[in-house]
Amino acid sequence: MTDGAKGIGAAIVRACAAESAKVVIVDRDAEHGEKLQAEFSSGGNCSLVLADLGAEESCSQAVEQAVGNFGKLDALVNNVGVNDKVGLEHGNPNDYLGSLQRNLVHYYSMAHLCPAAFEGLKRVDCKYRFEDGVTGQGGTSGYASSKGAIMALTREWAVELLPYGIRVNPVVPAEVTTPLYKQWLNTFPDPDEKLRTITSKIPLEKRMTTAEEVAATTVFLISSRSSHTTGQQLFVDGGYVHLDRGST
Repeated sequence: MTDGAKGIGAAIVRACAAESAKVVIVDRDAEHGEKLQAEFSSGGNCSLVLADLGAEESCSQAVEQAVGNFGKLDALVNNVGVNDKVGLEHGNPNDYLGSLQRNLVHYYSMAHLCPAAFEGLKRVDCKYRFEDGVTGQGGTSGYASSKGAIMALTREWAVELLPYGIRVNPVVPAEVTTPLYKQWLNTFPDPDEKLRTITSKIPLEKRMTTAEEVAATTVFLISSRSSHTTGQQLFVDGGYVHLDRGST
């Protein structure tokens, strides 16, 4: 579970642990990672790997440590990403490449390393990302193109990994209540008004998606209950992306 120390990642970790899964948190945030790990330390079912996945060697070390802790992996949830505002007008090619490194390259690295390391033992490969790769946002060229690439890669990998029985599916949330999202809201003069403007455009129940709702879908995908689901994009967004705006 990459970027699993807080926010949606932490919710996925807790949801997996609730199903008695053994979870490996891969994150560079030691404080939040250790705090989350402590919730499950009594059962020994949660391991923390401190790593910045921007470097390929860090990805390799994370996989090796995860294998050393539990012997094998059954699922990979790629979750790292940051909307770094590298746009077309306010940015340059070097900034853009840096954004791809932060938001895309490690997805490939982790997905490449896991099957090779476990000789086909890994059964499920689940991706997680945001809706910008589908809708566009403006001012986020690096982030949006990374997420669009991740959507394409998951279907490419779903085909490539068919012979090994490995399933690949992206979970696509939109507006989700997380600590980082709250920080962004607080940059506005009236955060509550900004939040009301956003939720008014979410068709189902006019509210934000919770991290726990994203986690529930992710757990479904990495479980045997989705045993014949691969190459599918599951949107957990209250209809934000696909329903007619007239519904709001």
